[in-house]
Amino acid sequence: MKLKLSSKSLAKSALKLLPFILFLSACTSSTAPSFLKENIAGAVKDISKKEYKLGVSAKLIGSTLWVYMPLENIISKPAKPEKYIERFLVEDKKNSLNEKILRVNYLIRLTAEKEKQQEMGIDKSVNEKIFNLLQVIRRVLFSVDNSKEDKPLFFCIVTADIKNGFEIKQVFHLMDLKKLSYGFISQTEYQHRVVQDSVISAQIIGDIAGSHLNYHNITLEEFIADQIQNRIRLKFQKPEVERSADIDKEVLKIIAYTLNTYGYKDFTLVEILNQASGARIILNQTAVIANSKE
Repeated sequence: MKLKLSSKSLAKSALKLLPFILFLSACTSSTAPSFLKENIAGAVKDISKKEYKLGVSAKLIGSTLWVYMPLENIISKPAKPEKYIERFLVEDKKNSLNEKILRVNYLIRLTAEKEKQQEMGIDKSVNEKIFNLLQVIRRVLFSVDNSKEDKPLFFCIVTADIKNGFEIKQVFHLMDLKKLSYGFISQTEYQHRVVQDSVISAQIIGDIAGSHLNYHNITLEEFIADQIQNRIRLKFQKPEVERSADIDKEVLKIIAYTLNTYGYKDFTLVEILNQASGARIILNQTAVIANSKE
């Protein structure tokens, strides 16, 4: 069956991965001996193959574990399509956090409110494979030798459809997974902390090893900037606010909350650009911190 794919529809499909991710909170921590940092990638690859027959490749770049899982036909039409209300049209815009300045861009427009339903979703068998892979990663990373410096802070799972040429990338902060596992944060909050993205590219077709990926050490600055973008998408696409919501104010709340969540204070300014209205807001750190307390 051929499915018509688009970046927007894939972004919505990616959200269907989360129920399996969240279920990890019910799992117990591994009691296996600690893994040395230099053995992490090999352990994930070997355990995935031995226990779940998953052919994955893994690389540890700095403090980021990358895991690539090549599959085929990962998208299918759901038997019971999830329904949702559309109130806003949201276009993803890239954010950045560098040289102590956080720049947030967004393009959000009101649209006629209507009920819609999910047209595509991650196939059930693929969801199970992702869940099993998460089990392996959790088992290994929770058992890393903590006496070493530069321990893994992030892990990225890339699930690629090497037949049709698209993939879903998910970036996780290891501490967020631990907080979920031990009940310190809710499943909904965890969902908002996982950074998800989807890509359509001819380079993905036939790429068993993940050679097309930009393997790099994900920084906290990159993660925060991308998570703010992810939170904006979730808040207005689901949506989590009414039509009457002040969009600029809601985005500012997201920014302040995210920075406060990770205790990030190594910035001087936040520049916010509403690309729909052209409005630009510039706040110093004191003003942003004040908003996080409201």
